[in-house]
Amino acid sequence: SEHKDKPFTVSGILAPTGTPVDQTVHVSLEGIEAIHLDWQQGAPMPGRQISAEQALEMDLTPKAITAFMVGLNSRMATFVVQRQVNEFRGEPLTAILPGVALAELWQMLSMVENILLLITLLVLVAGLVGMMTTLLASMRERQREVAILRAVGASPWYLFWLIQLEVLLLTLLAMLGAAGLLVAALWGVQDWLAANYGLFISINPFSWYTLYWAGGILLSAAVLACIPAMVAYRRALTDGLSIRL
Repeated sequence: SEHKDKPFTVSGILAPTGTPVDQTVHVSLEGIEAIHLDWQQGAPMPGRQISAEQALEMDLTPKAITAFMVGLNSRMATFVVQRQVNEFRGEPLTAILPGVALAELWQMLSMVENILLLITLLVLVAGLVGMMTTLLASMRERQREVAILRAVGASPWYLFWLIQLEVLLLTLLAMLGAAGLLVAALWGVQDWLAANYGLFISINPFSWYTLYWAGGILLSAAVLACIPAMVAYRRALTDGLSIRL
């Protein structure tokens, strides 16, 4: 299957394009015909072996091809030519528009994208709930701190907004740290992804859509922060400065 009996000579290496073309080897149709002279139905024929020298002396004109690309001078003729090819009765042919085929492929993969989005939302909810739980657990240790703030004149609403500010700062720092790590990771693997997989990812993936998500995360954090903030608000007077023995 490797056609070692008919080796090819490398005549040149194309400049990298960052596309799947970089992973291909380009040979002539005559070369493809030559390596399959002693093959039949996708397998070598037993007892028949044609050397490379013998193949060069034979007629290597391709008798059939599996696919070819056609460029049109007018975009208006695209669907007309496609219909003519699909309705051609002399040979079973199929005309495919690359852009439409890729759009259908991405539509098929949209389910995977939605699943990844759902996983992201679950991770986000778990992180916010974990932060809220940590704050609730720390409120018992901070009772005297809250009581001292009340004793020096801090109003209940001041304590409420103080907890809110703490949560928003933690969330904002977490988002900035994650964004920094994302940019650093993209900067490190951008060339590697382009060279090996043909994936071009911008180092600056932020957009208005990203800002909407960031605003939604901050709003969700503020809503969840109301729980520990209300706990601090209610316990400020009841627990006070009393010492429990």
